[in-house]
Amino acid sequence: MCSVSINIPEAVLYDKCLNQKQAEQMAKRAVALYCYAHMDVSIGYCAEIAGLTEEEFLRFLGENGISVFHFDNEHEFLEELQNAESYC
Repeated sequence: MCSVSINIPEAVLYDKCLNQKQAEQMAKRAVALYCYAHMDVSIGYCAEIAGLTEEEFLRFLGENGISVFHFDNEHEFLEELQNAESYC
């Protein structure tokens, strides 16, 4: 496991009422969100980075407007939607 350190001014933590543990959690989640959205890192690895279960990370993605569904075009989306409907 790699460890990365960042410096956050104490004033920022004070202004936002964050303690060190909360700031670390925020930083981990921000890195995980970026890795998933921009670097194609898997949900499992990103959940591990964020310190969350996969289910919690999926919820976190949704709360931040990041979709887990990626379609190249409308036809592909409609095909997947039809497959899902026939499954139910």
